[in-house]
Amino acid sequence: QVQLVESGGGLVQSGGSLRLSCAASERTFSGYTMAWFRQSPGKEREFVSAISGGGAVKYYADSVKGRFTISRDNAKNTVYLQMNSLKAEDTAAYYCAARRRPVPVTTVDYDYWGQGTQVTVSS
Repeated sequence: QVQLVESGGGLVQSGGSLRLSCAASERTFSGYTMAWFRQSPGKEREFVSAISGGGAVKYYADSVKGRFTISRDNAKNTVYLQMNSLKAEDTAAYYCAARRRPVPVTTVDYDYWGQGTQVTVSS
C-alpha cells in the first residue's frame, strides 16, 4: 500500500505561484509513474500533469501547459507541481496519484491517491 501526502496548497492571488508537493511512502518510488489531478465542486476529476518514473516523460493538460511544471526527486520520494501564472479557474482540490506501471496516462487509472490539497486563486 502506497501512502501519498500532498502539501503546499493555499490561497493566492491571480497571477501568483504555488508549489505543491506529494510525499510517497514507497521505497521503490522510482518504479511508479506519478500524476496530479484536480477537482472542483460539481465537476469530474480532471487530469493536470503526469511524469514517468525516471522523469523523462511528462504530460500536461492543455489548460496548464506553459504555466505548470511537474518534477520529481526520487531520492526524496517526492513529486512536485510548480504552478505559475495562476488563474481563478485553477481553483480546485489537487490530488496526487501513483501507478506501478512505466507509462503515465491521462485518465484516472491510477492505483493510489492522496487526500488532496486545496488551491484557491482569487481574482
